[in-house]
Amino acid sequence: MRVFLTGATGFIGSRIVPELLAAGHQVLGLTRSDAGARALAAAGAEAHRGDLEDLDSLRDGAAKSDAVIHTAFDHNFSNFVANCEKDKRVIEALGGALAGSDRLLLITSGVGMGSAEHGQPAREDVFNTDHPNPRILSELTGAAMAEKGVKVSVVRLPQVHDTVKQGLITPLIELTRAKGVSAYLGEGRNRWSAAHVLDVAKLYRLALDKQEAGVRYNAVAEEGIATREIAEAIGAGLNVPVVSLSTEEAADHFGWLAMFAGLDMPASSAWTREHLGWQPTGPGLIADLERMDYSQAAAA
Repeated sequence: MRVFLTGATGFIGSRIVPELLAAGHQVLGLTRSDAGARALAAAGAEAHRGDLEDLDSLRDGAAKSDAVIHTAFDHNFSNFVANCEKDKRVIEALGGALAGSDRLLLITSGVGMGSAEHGQPAREDVFNTDHPNPRILSELTGAAMAEKGVKVSVVRLPQVHDTVKQGLITPLIELTRAKGVSAYLGEGRNRWSAAHVLDVAKLYRLALDKQEAGVRYNAVAEEGIATREIAEAIGAGLNVPVVSLSTEEAADHFGWLAMFAGLDMPASSAWTREHLGWQPTGPGLIADLERMDYSQAAAA
């Protein structure tokens, strides 16, 4: 298949490219820069110029392809709500180009949307339409496009990591560096699920090959790591104290990250593993944090 991949030069997308090519697919990768175009060409993919604001370029890329994998997202979390609204417009544009066909639109969301109740691991068969996370717009828009005849499936992401980036933990590390302490809330028992980026890339490829509509996949290798354990790993890496903060202190310390710091976000991937035959093999989150070069992270 010829696959239009948004976010093709990004953290996850750049790992999906070789997965797709190795499976015999052609890749049309969205990029907004000459450097991105050169990187895609070097990887064996074709570049498609455009960005998330250029909806016509997105429609054109989707129209030229047999399937679409949408991983691009503006990760400026200080402007999170507006960026979720942007993702809504992007999904509508991509879906509009595929409506009425049998071409798959594989979109991206977060595992929290599968959380039925506090403390219970998120599941693939649950879609909590009342979830307060603004990213719910991605799945709501995907569901709306499905009603218009688009073949839509969803990959839900946890904290995706390697030794360079780790989802929300990357800005948490920089916050910790600036504050001089590594903090967690209360007893730090709330959990964040995680998966290595190479395992996540493989899952996207398996989901594409499955070609199913209306399903949700949890890209989760580790069901839940306690935030205290995460804070301790960061503290050791930066050689700073590890402290517990009260809920009242969260906003002042964490800033925009306060909305996530106390969330309990465990997630199961039991159905995904069985259905796709997906077996994550990459290092765990704490192992990557322990091997991370924190001086290089500061330079980046």
